[in-house]
Amino acid sequence: MSPDFPTYAPSEEHELLRATVRELADAKIAPHAAEVDEESRFPQEALDALVQNELHAVHVPEAYGGAGADALATVIVIEEVARACASSSLIPAVNKLGTVPVLLSGSDELKKKYLTPVARGEAMFSYALSEAEAGSDAAGMKTRAVRDGDHWVLNGAKMWITNAGVSEYYTVMAVTDPAAGARGISAFVVEKSDAGVSFGPKERKLGIKGSPTRQVILEDVRIPADRIIGAEGTGFKTALATLDHTRITIAAQALGIAQGALDYALGYVKERRQFGKAIADFQGVQFMLADMAMRLEGARQLTYHAAIKSERAMHGEKIGDLTFVSSACKALASDVAMDVTTDAVQLLGGYGYTSDFPVERMMRDAKITQIYEGTNQIQRMVIARQLLK
Repeated sequence: MSPDFPTYAPSEEHELLRATVRELADAKIAPHAAEVDEESRFPQEALDALVQNELHAVHVPEAYGGAGADALATVIVIEEVARACASSSLIPAVNKLGTVPVLLSGSDELKKKYLTPVARGEAMFSYALSEAEAGSDAAGMKTRAVRDGDHWVLNGAKMWITNAGVSEYYTVMAVTDPAAGARGISAFVVEKSDAGVSFGPKERKLGIKGSPTRQVILEDVRIPADRIIGAEGTGFKTALATLDHTRITIAAQALGIAQGALDYALGYVKERRQFGKAIADFQGVQFMLADMAMRLEGARQLTYHAAIKSERAMHGEKIGDLTFVSSACKALASDVAMDVTTDAVQLLGGYGYTSDFPVERMMRDAKITQIYEGTNQIQRMVIARQLLK
């Protein structure tokens, strides 16, 4: 093997980025994480810090004023913010989720109009696909968009929309041809300020309490025809292609939550003494820590592998197994996050069950990563179909 063969690992620049984000998150985000959770309030301190350091939407290309960071760099940013505060990590994650449809299918004019203010930190971008009766069965949506001259008129209600009410822009999927099934769905950009847009009350959630989750309600929302993303009828295809890229960001969030829990548990077991010695000296505890760490590292390597494939696909390369690896890393990383955070609570014993320590928050936050952007049951169906086709 040639000594010039590239190491199968993040570059020096990626690791420098990790160190930078971790330092920022420890200083500016982590100190507010418990309060954000307790008060169920948006983590404004995190948004301010991320925008100030141009880390809120690093994936936006340089052509639109963004940092032009690759998919692996974006994963690292989300991972390191999630290590400190899962709610805050949804700022860069959902900015990517909302904008990828525009990046994949939008016109040059649409990209310039909407990606530029996101890159500047003047607006956030959310993604509106799910409905009350169309969650895993997203193609069963009822929201309608009807052409009226040079406009589209949208009516319906989108459910479970992350950062709804805070984001200025929304990628909205709506039915334009009811007779065409999934091929009758189109994608649009809707602005918070559009007449007829309103939001339901904040959902009362188990975790990620700092990120508002609300309905987006559309009542005769009239938007210019050029706000359609791609051609009419291609919205569902764009939605699925988007998720191939953004499931990886949920895996990144899960990795960060799990790493935060493992790091805290490691510090605790070294200090906590029972039977005259640190509980870290007990083999049973050591085996738990070893299992937590090796499963987490396995999930991380798969997620980074998927991120590299995502980046190649965004540059136009045909990646035949992108759907497989993105579903696999999302399912694995989120399952690992749930296991690692639960074990972290166990390692802290009674203290772990109290809100005085962060691992119970991390355990609650981890749960959603197994549910949103496609439940892990759906991911397993996707993976199996990819294997069998």
